[in-house]
Amino acid sequence: MSFYKVYGLILMFIFVSCNQTSNDTSNTSQTESKEDMEITAQQGVITKKSTQNFEDTYASLVEIIQNNPNLKIVAQLDHQANAASVDLDLKPTKIIMFGNPKLGTPLMQSSQTAGLDLPQKMLVWENDEGVVYISYNDPIYLQNRHNIEKSEVLEKMKGALDKISNTAAEL
Repeated sequence: MSFYKVYGLILMFIFVSCNQTSNDTSNTSQTESKEDMEITAQQGVITKKSTQNFEDTYASLVEIIQNNPNLKIVAQLDHQANAASVDLDLKPTKIIMFGNPKLGTPLMQSSQTAGLDLPQKMLVWENDEGVVYISYNDPIYLQNRHNIEKSEVLEKMKGALDKISNTAAEL
């Protein structure tokens, strides 16, 4: 099996895992029904339902990050296009990686393994029903995962990610 087919299968697995995580409300911190679910936090992933279509949500997210002088876009990946390159179908799925070295560096100074999860990432994806979501790592989960002692930095990061995702999703 070629590298690209394996890569495509890995992307598909990630998408399916994210889709199952976001749609499973059994362990969420919210008490909303599946139909009314707007925000979930499960297994360290925060997922919010966007009120916009996929392209508008993603474009809004990119614009918000680009217009913030403290943030720098590191990479953008179009998982749907990557899947198509190996003749696989995938619903619209894009990820944007961005960071603020003034926040990320102290976290890695506290625990270098935090570099596995930094820079921060936001995934914009569309499910089978055409509903668009934004998913990202909960900074508090990262604190537990990497035993980070910089809780004030993580709280600041959590607030920033919440504001960015709410604005992009028009919540």
